[in-house]
Amino acid sequence: MPFARLASATTPTCHLGLGLAAVGRPGYINLGRDRDLGADRSVETLRTRTHELLDAAYAQGVRYFDAARSYGRSEEFLAEWLGARPGIDDVVVGSKWGYTYTADWSTDAEQHEVKDHSVPTYRRQRAETAALLGDRLDLYQIHSVTPDSPALTDKELHAGLAEAAAQGVSIGFSTSGPAQADAIRAALAVTVDGEPLFRTVQSTYNALETSAAPALAEAHDAGLTVIVKEGMANGRLAGTYAPDALKAVAEETSYGCDAVALAFVLRRPWAGVVLSGAATPLQLASNLRAAVVDFDEEQLARLATLAEDPHAYWDRRGQLPWH
Repeated sequence: MPFARLASATTPTCHLGLGLAAVGRPGYINLGRDRDLGADRSVETLRTRTHELLDAAYAQGVRYFDAARSYGRSEEFLAEWLGARPGIDDVVVGSKWGYTYTADWSTDAEQHEVKDHSVPTYRRQRAETAALLGDRLDLYQIHSVTPDSPALTDKELHAGLAEAAAQGVSIGFSTSGPAQADAIRAALAVTVDGEPLFRTVQSTYNALETSAAPALAEAHDAGLTVIVKEGMANGRLAGTYAPDALKAVAEETSYGCDAVALAFVLRRPWAGVVLSGAATPLQLASNLRAAVVDFDEEQLARLATLAEDPHAYWDRRGQLPWH
């Protein structure tokens, strides 16, 4: 398992990763994006920004980088960064297939991505990822599995993923939606020739959306590495958008709301890698302070009161505008 590299790393931020959803394309649903990125969203500007973030993350001990076919040019930007730094061989690189980016580098496209978990889409996107990342790819994940996803039952797809695993690529899946726990448990039951297919799970978990926690603990106990995405709820737990209880704990600990929100996730014993979705080096530096935030039990209990009904949470997420 490539994630053994993370477990053996000596830096305090080794279990924090960098996700490229916010910088690999000009439009995304994170709050505060206009302030973070400004008006210039050209390919060259975002390429430069991504490379600067990767440099800053690596310098501060981050060793997991997460991309996807649907994150615009994230794989391309990451591949260029790796190619320009041949001495860097201690990072873990993950990407995802299952969504096709359709916005054509626009922030106001009618549709930004199209989901398809079919075998032809897997084969096409696997070839596209291989052309960019080659043997630097450590982990390939099915993007946003839900309980009704054909990816859970398609034996031909499972055989193709098992073939990739036999060639040295770890196979994982990510989840989204209010039934994440059901999707996780269904995926844990998927086997090929009697062996579990998946080695990692990437799910949304944060102080507002905690419903997947029991299933993630089960996945961890089954030997999967758990990767947590959206630890700041697409910006709802950051800065001015944060709820009062989080702001109060942040003030008491002398850290930013973003660091406290990510530290809340890091406290979970099953959390292997927690992703930062930073768009600027300053945001990244603040996010990485999560590694040293300390709570007492009373503060942790106050943060636990922020949890929402998962259906309400995902309904609100679905209403966030692409901008």
